[in-house]
Amino acid sequence: MKKIVVAMSGGVDSSVAACLLKEQGNDCIGMTMKLFYNEEIHLRREHACCSLEDTEDARSVAQQLDMPYYVVNFAERFQSCVIDRFVEAYENGRTPNPCIDCNRYLKFDKLFSRAKELEYPFVATGHYARIEYNETSDRWLLKKALDPDKDQSYVLYTLTQEQLAHTLFPLGGMTKAQVRDYAGRHQLINAKKQESQDICFVQEGSYADFIETYTGKTYPKGPFVDKDGRVLGEHKGIIRYTLGQRKGLGLSFPQPMYVCKVDPAANTVTLSPEEGLYTDQLYAEDINLIACERIDAPMRVMAKVRYRQKAQPATVVQTGDDRIRVTFDAPQRAVTKGQSVVLYDSDIVVGGGTIV
Repeated sequence: MKKIVVAMSGGVDSSVAACLLKEQGNDCIGMTMKLFYNEEIHLRREHACCSLEDTEDARSVAQQLDMPYYVVNFAERFQSCVIDRFVEAYENGRTPNPCIDCNRYLKFDKLFSRAKELEYPFVATGHYARIEYNETSDRWLLKKALDPDKDQSYVLYTLTQEQLAHTLFPLGGMTKAQVRDYAGRHQLINAKKQESQDICFVQEGSYADFIETYTGKTYPKGPFVDKDGRVLGEHKGIIRYTLGQRKGLGLSFPQPMYVCKVDPAANTVTLSPEEGLYTDQLYAEDINLIACERIDAPMRVMAKVRYRQKAQPATVVQTGDDRIRVTFDAPQRAVTKGQSVVLYDSDIVVGGGTIV
């Protein structure tokens, strides 16, 4: 029997994870993280992902399973480690992934600390991924979920050995259809509940609208330019543009044009035809390696530069204590600063880092 804190969002995945763990005879506590105050980020209550309805759904499932249940307020941590980092990235011409930051700084850091305070050594979530211990390497491994359509290992690459040793992913071997069926058979209140979409704190309007409202700032207009520096028109503020973007430029050209560079210092947005978006090499920093301590020699991997991308063959070299170079066999489209590159060896996550 394990003593486990189950992170419960009110959705079907975390509810089924809790139910499975209870069925196995574990001592479980349900815990919902309150991550923000709606009024502080100018969200109407009914649109919030961490809504009262979600909390009540989680509470209802915990009650059904005869589990103690708590709501923990991590709003201050979420603001500093997720929202503020999100804003700062866009202000500096990068495109962030706040779900990775939330996992890194909230679910597997702050929640872990709270579980330890309660003397519950394990944390479980409804993520679709698997964890295994490898005796040969004496390392905990993060592996893809068996359901390739639901695999979430990409957003979990920051997990440390200590965290992996004390984390449980009960859904890693299940498909979404099996999870729904299980929830229905156990009459969970959220068995048919739809999944939340997009970023939890940006539910209305665009990311740029959110940033302007949140910061109270307006971001100055500036020139669209081509790769030779010729002015093509006027942009509406750099926070409104990301690499590979075609829509919303407000300009007309004989051929499709795309954002290929955002330069905050010059306040310019560079446009090019699609062929200008491709590169076969990237550098990443703030790296976390899982399958090994260090990459001592060039390593063949499959690499993803965004969550929904199919992994691509590449070679990775570690060029410093906190830096890697990834060279792809074929040029990749819109490799974007601020996003993460995650490296795989078959279904094992080697590690990853933030693209710089």
